[in-house]
Amino acid sequence: GRALKQLAGVEPARQAPAFAARTFRSWFAGHQPAGEGSPVLLWPDTFTNHFQPEVAIAAVRVLESAGYRVRVPDAVLCCGRPLFDYGMVPTAKRWLRRTIGALREQVSAGVPVVGLEPSCVAVFRDELTNLFPDDEDAHRLARGTVTLGEFLARNGYRPPPLRRDALVQTHCHDTAVLDPAAGHRLLSDMGLRVAHPDSGCCGMAGSFGYEQGERHRVSVAAGERVILPAVRAADPETIIVADGFSCREQIAQLAGRRPLHLAQLLWLAHEHGPEGRPSVAKGTPHG
Repeated sequence: GRALKQLAGVEPARQAPAFAARTFRSWFAGHQPAGEGSPVLLWPDTFTNHFQPEVAIAAVRVLESAGYRVRVPDAVLCCGRPLFDYGMVPTAKRWLRRTIGALREQVSAGVPVVGLEPSCVAVFRDELTNLFPDDEDAHRLARGTVTLGEFLARNGYRPPPLRRDALVQTHCHDTAVLDPAAGHRLLSDMGLRVAHPDSGCCGMAGSFGYEQGERHRVSVAAGERVILPAVRAADPETIIVADGFSCREQIAQLAGRRPLHLAQLLWLAHEHGPEGRPSVAKGTPHG
């Protein structure tokens, strides 16, 4: 309620993300693996696991359709990104030490770690080795972690065709640390007619856009600079694509469209053919 938001310092105009009825980890526990090829370790970040498990489920389907055996970590882990954001570096390091230990055996064996949330992948690729410069396991994890787009593009994946228009919001961490061009190439290879607005940050930036006062105003202003007007002006049949959870929430809350993750887009084309489903293209919340 409004009073509770005020007490917690949350902007009253914001809607809290809704928890999913079933987490991704719960779904995966009952999933019968389909891929029989090389193993990949899918990183079930907190946002995807608890709020939008459909993204990770789509990623499993895509990876298995490409022949890979998908695994997830046995333990519940965290990259520590939310802790970094608030300066809680010692606590973040404790979480990361646990993560390094839990993934050590598989990463040492050469199993790639595929992440869906760019901000989490960026921790492994950037902050991790800065915090643990002398830890070879940390360096192996940094080298072995990739986004879904990077992994598929580097391994010769041929995406299914999708003859639609798409508008893409590229995550800040993707631009700064990762390789967004890999995912963009997949979109082009699908036959999508892609627009990449020069939007920079969507403005949400994790919890930043939820905080009342000046931070919320800055968040809205950043979004209104390019990406939100571009989404509103897009044709209803245009698919909005955003790999970042924050980006998807900002667009959904302030522009009224529900973007798709690359994993969902690939599975949409795989399941429904080159034309896709109109309800998904229009961005219905659970299409």
